[in-house]
Amino acid sequence: MQDLTPDVSTLDAVEIGPVDQLRELQLQRMRWSLQHAYDNVAHYERAFKAAGVHPADLNELTDLRHFPFTTKDDLRDNYPFGMFAVPQPDVRRIHASSGTTGQPTVVGYTERDLDNWADVVARSIRAAGGRRGHKLHNAYGYGLFTGGLGAHAGAERLGCTVIPVSGGQTERQVRLIRDFEPDVIMVTPSYMLALLDEFERQGVDPRSSSLKVGIFGAEPWTEDMRREVEDRTDMHAVDIYGLSEVIGPGVASECVETKDGLHVWEDHFYPEIIDPETGEVLPDGEYGELVFTSLTKEAMPVVRYRTRDLTRLLPGTARTMRRIEKITGRSDDMIILRGVNVFPTQIEELLLRVPGLSPHYQLVLTRPQRLDELTVRVEARAECSAQQRHSLTNQLRELVKQNVGVSVDCDVVEPGTILRSEGKAVRVLDQR
Repeated sequence: MQDLTPDVSTLDAVEIGPVDQLRELQLQRMRWSLQHAYDNVAHYERAFKAAGVHPADLNELTDLRHFPFTTKDDLRDNYPFGMFAVPQPDVRRIHASSGTTGQPTVVGYTERDLDNWADVVARSIRAAGGRRGHKLHNAYGYGLFTGGLGAHAGAERLGCTVIPVSGGQTERQVRLIRDFEPDVIMVTPSYMLALLDEFERQGVDPRSSSLKVGIFGAEPWTEDMRREVEDRTDMHAVDIYGLSEVIGPGVASECVETKDGLHVWEDHFYPEIIDPETGEVLPDGEYGELVFTSLTKEAMPVVRYRTRDLTRLLPGTARTMRRIEKITGRSDDMIILRGVNVFPTQIEELLLRVPGLSPHYQLVLTRPQRLDELTVRVEARAECSAQQRHSLTNQLRELVKQNVGVSVDCDVVEPGTILRSEGKAVRVLDQR
């Protein structure tokens, strides 16, 4: 793979500046953001008063722990625009979640918000190995989902040539990659696997493509999947993190030269890790739920937003900003099976250890009698016979039992059986 370590002179000064200057900037911006939310969002005024705090109580960054959390339910309860902190004429764009699990969450952006968003996405693409003049194939979905337009604006801000393909039409996507020869692709990791399968279906070795960097986000993925993609493509597979409620993609990014966790752009987003049960703030290095407070957002500031993503905070390496470890799962995606906590990424990590199994899988939850049952449905690779699939079933069942500590059923199916997602993969099918 090509060495894409950036020239330090191209980085923003804050990315590699002294930590004490960063903390002072964060304190200044946090004071502004708390006051802005309190003065302009009725929900925050009520929540702060109920918690017995006022923006003026923030004397140092650690004082943030006294302020109330914001949850997705708070956003839904104030649907559509009750969390906005500016008049409607100042809102330049509105995005929203799909609403598949309830009332959609709606987010808004002022002109300055859009400018800052483009900056942090550009910073993320540069950290991942993208450069001015690179052609970037954007396969994130456009529309109310923040991925497509967020990536698009950041890539243009960096100086890339954007190919706005969006999701779907897998055969056409591969043809465009072959014809347009992009350097960078932005896409969900599960859909990247579908693209690689399509390359091979067309008789083309993915390693022959022009791609140098894949920037993958919007869903958890493992180190084993990174190795799978890099081995099949000879490109760098780099993680990007974001969520609509905080801004969209570009909250944090891995650096291509280290790939050791995602540096949070802390001049715009202040991270905390909390115990998901008690809400207690945990020290850096301890594992828990990720919480964000926005520092510069005008249209919709968020105070201590509970992401439900599980990770830990680590010191900066390639950048001054702290890193979050690769997201391993979400507290609301966790399956509790006969008293054992099971995350989809745990299963993914295990099945990728078994030669002959592909990364295309689903976890099917059923309750045939009194107890829940879990079936791991996974595709065999094309070269596996029916007899080999039977052996693979037993191997995977034993691996899960040994490593996760719970018995599951396994169903190794023929290639192409599991529905491919054009966006976020549906990993858990709850049929209880």
